[in-house]
Amino acid sequence: MFSLSFWRIIRFALQDIIRNFSLSAMTVLILILMLLSVNTLMVVRILTTESITEIKDQIDVSLYFNAEATDEEIAEIRNYIGSFPEVEKEVFLDREEVMESFKNNYADNSEILASLEELNENPLGPTLVLKTREPEDYRKIIEAISVPEYENIIEAKTFGDTELAIDRIESITSQVENFSLFLSLLFGVIGFIIIFNTVRVAIYTQRLEIGIKRLVGATNFFISGPYLMESLIFSLISTSIALFLAYLSVGILDPYIAVIFGREDILTNYFFSNIILLFGLQFLAVLLLTVFSSALAMRRYLRV
Repeated sequence: MFSLSFWRIIRFALQDIIRNFSLSAMTVLILILMLLSVNTLMVVRILTTESITEIKDQIDVSLYFNAEATDEEIAEIRNYIGSFPEVEKEVFLDREEVMESFKNNYADNSEILASLEELNENPLGPTLVLKTREPEDYRKIIEAISVPEYENIIEAKTFGDTELAIDRIESITSQVENFSLFLSLLFGVIGFIIIFNTVRVAIYTQRLEIGIKRLVGATNFFISGPYLMESLIFSLISTSIALFLAYLSVGILDPYIAVIFGREDILTNYFFSNIILLFGLQFLAVLLLTVFSSALAMRRYLRV
């Protein structure tokens, strides 16, 4: 008996969707746009994370020692810096290695190379390149070694203002995310209004049928079931189409993103590795929205 009623609910729901096809199509379209906005948020967050990771990998601070600094003085500073837990890696270049690196960097500048040939000795001192776990740790290291005892040993320090670059990326990302969130909320409100009115119109056009169903003893579930089934169908169709369009989009974007980050299929790999979670969460969110809209419309216009 229950299975027969269930199949009748499905049949009535499909009939109502076809009967109000334009409203149904508009509802699905709005839900798809809302989900695409949500997926845009996801893509922005992935790219932001990748960008910040790339910047962090390229950050370092270089300490240039005075050419007259003794090995003992340099060793003392290296031991002091090595005691900081924030330091993840250090690379030490002696004077010969620094000179070789300098020549390689200016291999195309014959004037600089000619000037070096005229010098009787290597004017460059050793260099220590440091990497820390987080960008903000660099400032702590630089402040720690900026003391009078080391002024004559450390000739210069270079540290690009990468924190500013990261702040800018996060600021731009925040603006894009806020805009995408606004679009998602906007489409969500529009979707709610359209679904509400779709159900309300369906109830109004079927008021005589509903009255007959109630006279013959139909239950509240049987009367409201088709409208809730429509919500399920709308959710399933819109989520499936939105994820399919998202898959096509990330497939188009990935080759361009690979040029920037030097890795292929960043978005596609994330999409496939999280497809079940993405579909489940988005389907559940849309289903809750559509069911709530339908339930509110039925509560107001359908006395069940």
